Amino acid sequence: MFSQESISGFINFLTEDLAVYLLPAMIFVFTVATALRFLVHYTVTRELWFTKEFYKRIHEHLDSKSQKTEDQSFYVSMKKNLEKTYYELFVVRAYMKRRNPDYVIDMTDRIFLIQEGCARLVKENLRQIKHLRYQKERPRFIEITKNVFDNNVCFKKIMGIIPVQATHDVLNILPGIFIVSGIFGTFLGIMAALPELGEMKLEDVEGAKIIMDKFLTSIAFAMSTSIIGIIVSVCMTFLNTLFDPEKVFLKTINKFENTMELLWDSCENNTLPEDIPGFDQHRDPIEALAEDAVENQVNRGKLPTSNIVGQTSKIEMKEENEILEEEFKDDEDQKAS
Repeated sequence: MFSQESISGFINFLTEDLAVYLLPAMIFVFTVATALRFLVHYTVTRELWFTKEFYKRIHEHLDSKSQKTEDQSFYVSMKKNLEKTYYELFVVRAYMKRRNPDYVIDMTDRIFLIQEGCARLVKENLRQIKHLRYQKERPRFIEITKNVFDNNVCFKKIMGIIPVQATHDVLNILPGIFIVSGIFGTFLGIMAALPELGEMKLEDVEGAKIIMDKFLTSIAFAMSTSIIGIIVSVCMTFLNTLFDPEKVFLKTINKFENTMELLWDSCENNTLPEDIPGFDQHRDPIEALAEDAVENQVNRGKLPTSNIVGQTSKIEMKEENEILEEEFKDDEDQKAS
């Protein structure tokens, strides 16, 4: 089936060409895998970051909750707080840029589609809860939360290109591949060194010693691939365990679910804004701008436009920005003291 020449050529390729590039290839793959592991972890942790910020604003909302009809609606409360969270985290930060890290974080959030992903998360969540019937028993928020996060295309791919789940699966099997590659490289080195023993002549003691020394040197170098394979395998296993995205994702799902359950228990209905008499969802400029920011990010993937500004005067906008700046300054002064 295979000729002797083809088999010999394949063996020569393994021992002469592949063995030379195997060790650099292992180090290169480990470097790329480490970078991908950090990118996957960063993408997932930004979901958890948004969820934690939403959790904080829900608690602030419950602490200052009034007896207005709109504040008793689960949908309206979710809508106000989700859009407020998005607006304060992305739009206000991009406008203020009060800290040096804000410039870097704002850029990375756009490159990795974190901002667009959070906007889609807000819209998808509101779509899922819009028609829930308010009853004493809680809805299955765990299923709603999983659907919202699983269907978010921005968080399923790194920079919208590399699939997160497939990358995670490949990175998990790399430690075993590194060990096998190291052992394979050792056998290739031994295979390449063995023919040298055929040139050894027992009557030539000096020549035999030189050949044996070269053979032992080749064997020692061949063993290095196994050592490197074990080292990078241990390092990769450590990184996979320390930066496991599944644990972070599970924590995100549980926290978002608990936040929704907490808000559901504090509300009395799930009435939509258009069904609440006298309710104007654009009465507050900040709420209006927050909704506009989410809409524009989802629809066009660009920075929010000023469509909604026509509903509020420029003086109101200036006053709101001044209030936000004063609040941030007060927070910094309190932290400094």
